[in-house]
Amino acid sequence: MAKASSWFDPVRHADRRPALLARGRIKAAIRDFFVAQDFIEVEANQLQPSPGNETHLHALGTDVIAPDGTQKRLYLHTSPEFALKKLISAGESRIFDFARVFRNRERGALHATEFTMLEWYRAHEPYETLMADCAALLRLSATTAGATMLRFRDMICDPFAEPERLTVADAFFHFARIDLLATTPDGVPDRAALADQARSVGIGFTADDSWADLFSRIMVEKIDPHLGLGRPTVLYEYPVAEAALARPKPSDPRVAERFELFACGVELANAFGELTDPAEQRRRFEADMALKEQLYGERYPIDEALLTALSAMPPTSGIALGFDRLVMLCVGAPSVDAVMWTPADL
Repeated sequence: MAKASSWFDPVRHADRRPALLARGRIKAAIRDFFVAQDFIEVEANQLQPSPGNETHLHALGTDVIAPDGTQKRLYLHTSPEFALKKLISAGESRIFDFARVFRNRERGALHATEFTMLEWYRAHEPYETLMADCAALLRLSATTAGATMLRFRDMICDPFAEPERLTVADAFFHFARIDLLATTPDGVPDRAALADQARSVGIGFTADDSWADLFSRIMVEKIDPHLGLGRPTVLYEYPVAEAALARPKPSDPRVAERFELFACGVELANAFGELTDPAEQRRRFEADMALKEQLYGERYPIDEALLTALSAMPPTSGIALGFDRLVMLCVGAPSVDAVMWTPADL
């Protein structure tokens, strides 16, 4: 079998170039969208003392050597989130960043080790405003690319249609016949209760799988394939156990102010009504890092400066959107590599 040509082969590059030019137009249009609303574009440093503290995200680390020969361990960030929250605490109110981010152990049609994340924050605004942003950006990106539909494999999604809004609990019941909130009384995960329901609908799992593992299995097998088909889906009100850096919903502490945007079965964005309680954030970080050490034999430092900044951070909503995935859907490409100017030859 002949080896596939590299991305820099002139013939292959000529084939890829229209999608790459569309990428540039989409990025320029998004910049204009934010600037028109008085956002400021910022640039977070890629090297950080902590890359993020989610259990299943894996970072690339490096030792930075000072002129005197001393070494300090730093990490390429998995998201610009920590740095951008510090800027909000410093007094910025509307910011966005086309950030280069890095995640180890991730490679495939929808994943790359290095990719571009569009992240933006709105201080003193509810996270529902971010839902409206997402709908507007889908329309804008499709129009800029000259697309009437978003496409991935055999799935299509109308970017001009009003997104459906579906709670996670409703999605679990509708697509999997599982009463999810019954397995999180008072917000505390009940592994046995979820395992019983998962078993009854044919979800395979092991004795070592936690409540969170079961939740992820059900999402991947029963929920995700149905989202963003025909029109975009906003999946919101995640269980507080899956809240990451989101605050609990005041009217129902079992769920958090978190949503994800889906199109063509692809997760495009993850948004939070941001948690600003440093003590609760520390508790979550420490729990996640303890589990990470148990599962993977490693843990990352907690960013103490971030916890200090949270004490001064106003109520804020923030979101991260996979820019490469957005472009991929707009041009109907088969993978994120197809819309990257210089994809890694791995």
